[in-house]
Amino acid sequence: MISPPETGRFSVLLADDHALVRSGFRALLDAETDIDVVGEAADGPTTVQLVAALRPDVLLLDISMPGLSGLDVARQVLEGHPQQAILCLSMHRDLAYVREMLRIGAKGYLLKDCSAGQLLEGVRAVARGHAYLSPEVSAGVLADYREHVGSPLDRLSMREREVLQLVVEGRTNKEIARLLGISIYTVEAHRGHLQDKLNARSTGELVRLAMRLGLIS
Repeated sequence: MISPPETGRFSVLLADDHALVRSGFRALLDAETDIDVVGEAADGPTTVQLVAALRPDVLLLDISMPGLSGLDVARQVLEGHPQQAILCLSMHRDLAYVREMLRIGAKGYLLKDCSAGQLLEGVRAVARGHAYLSPEVSAGVLADYREHVGSPLDRLSMREREVLQLVVEGRTNKEIARLLGISIYTVEAHRGHLQDKLNARSTGELVRLAMRLGLIS
């Protein structure tokens, strides 16, 4: 499958186990002049077969599917067709579902209570190779990304960074307190926060982490 141009028609395969839901989405998509709904699937195995047969530009995929879950469908489809654009449509707001679907390779994630405009925008976005997330989950995904993918140092306050720098230099709590103009008790509190945020159980682990992050050579 080749991503369609910025203008022109593209095809969509609907995969949802509820006929009424498929009917509603189909009516909405069929009303658009640039979208062709080329097929429907009510279960996971049928979805995998129709993707192989029809090669739609977009697979609009529910997570909760009989036979194979939407997650398993996405895995199988992308194993055979790595370029397939998948837009997940789900009632699940839990970031665990969003994270896993995106990790598998889906281009987007929409909640089922999204507006008609969001659905059409999402379908067109992933058809053109872009990512699309429901506004209701995008903020959580960004925070989750920063928490799990960003540098651990990004989670530290400026004061905690200062304390960490002095810790890895081998300074004692008393020296750190004097240099920063704070109490020893405050230094101890900062060190505790550092170990919690960086998942370090000792000063030695803090130093080793600082070496990995390039704070010290």
